[in-house]
Amino acid sequence: MVQSSRETQSGDATVPEAEAVEFEKTSSKSKRQREGVGNGSAYGVRTGESDLLFFEGIVPEESGVVMSEYSIEEQTALCLDRLESLLSARDMTLDDVMKIEVQVTDMDSRAAVDDVYRARFDGTYPPRTTVGVCSLPGNAAVQLDVIAADE
Repeated sequence: MVQSSRETQSGDATVPEAEAVEFEKTSSKSKRQREGVGNGSAYGVRTGESDLLFFEGIVPEESGVVMSEYSIEEQTALCLDRLESLLSARDMTLDDVMKIEVQVTDMDSRAAVDDVYRARFDGTYPPRTTVGVCSLPGNAAVQLDVIAADE
């Protein structure tokens, strides 16, 4: 790391300027990249050169069929079940989740989604964004996009 600083004169006082800091960037392949673990997501998982995992398109699905007839609570629980399964396959848990985007087709269902979410995360909640959308794959009422970190 290289640091430098300069000072400027302002009237009678000498005021230090902001320090310029340069960082070296180092990166290596993650455990998932080295071992070639599959993704299991509707749209994909991308790790790049870090230990971040990006899951997108987690819908309430069983055996390849979206359970759109389930209640919003059941659909949310099923999405979180699928997320836990995907994480478990990588020796991770919900504690490794860094951020969740919840997409719902009915913004009035947020309270029901929140109840399931709060019960599952047991008091320690990752940052979350809830977005209202017109439709989701298979007429699902909820979908998750998740960022997790293998620390």
